[in-house]
Amino acid sequence: MSSLDHRPKILVVDDAASNLQILRQVLQDDYRLLFALDGEKALKLAQEETPHLILLDVMMPGMTGLETCRHLKANTVTQDIPVIFVTALSEVSDESAGFEAGAVDYITKPVSPPIVKARVKTHLSLVRADELHRTRLQIIQCLGRAAEYRDNETGLHVIRMSHYSRILALAAGFGDEMADLLFNAAPMHDIGKIGTPDHVLLKPGKLDQDEWQLMQKHVIMGAEILGEHDSPLLKMARLIALYHHEKFDGSGYPHRASGEAIPIEARIVAIADVFDALTSVRPYKKAWSVEEAVALLEAEKGKHFDPRLVDLFLSQLPDILVIKEQYKEQELM
Repeated sequence: MSSLDHRPKILVVDDAASNLQILRQVLQDDYRLLFALDGEKALKLAQEETPHLILLDVMMPGMTGLETCRHLKANTVTQDIPVIFVTALSEVSDESAGFEAGAVDYITKPVSPPIVKARVKTHLSLVRADELHRTRLQIIQCLGRAAEYRDNETGLHVIRMSHYSRILALAAGFGDEMADLLFNAAPMHDIGKIGTPDHVLLKPGKLDQDEWQLMQKHVIMGAEILGEHDSPLLKMARLIALYHHEKFDGSGYPHRASGEAIPIEARIVAIADVFDALTSVRPYKKAWSVEEAVALLEAEKGKHFDPRLVDLFLSQLPDILVIKEQYKEQELM
């Protein structure tokens, strides 16, 4: 087999060689195949080869398919590999046991080649979609950190404030899906810094009026970099980039929007962003204490920040501080 063979890799596990041969005939033209006659060998191959999909017999001597599946799901290397049981068992209780063990589907014996091909194709499509989604999120996080690296040595700011944003979003009534969307969009809030001149972004002292106007343009640049797309993630990221420097009393920029005219996602990120900036060391300042940062949030309720969201943020402070400690900056020796 060519080392350049990029076809998806499938591990087929069955104690009967005749069943392996049938599945080989069905799948060999479209996929790279690995074979195992027992659960122990299957676990070893899955660990070493990380197949895209596993077809697993249930009734095997020694380690059963159910036990093998449980071991696969308990291993961080193999836990995300989808498992389809191929079995003669057809009772509802058998299927329930399989799904509880971590399987994603069932194919009954004797196998039908069209059904095998269709099920395998469907689940591999889901794997590719998951991989694409993870890759997109990783790219977004990397771009967000790239912007932060221009004025922050480690880029951990975007990680902390994204977690803070998710915690606050959940407290504000967001469902898990929307809170996760916000978590993944928040790192892009300052992407427009990429277009800010160094003499402005890196200036240690106070900005003059012209420099401040250049700095304010980073929100418009961020929206332009992100563009207009159908993706809910990129739509939210653009909104946050454009509105996270607005203030609740209307004194922010660039639109001087106020109150609930500011998207709630941006109001959430504004609190998370400022709290982390205050409590972090920057080239031009020491880190504020948590108590000092909390006092500022309280003082700015109804001015810079949404009062209700500030109260919710402070109610979640124990969880916020766990994240702060988990992703703290490493002190230089």
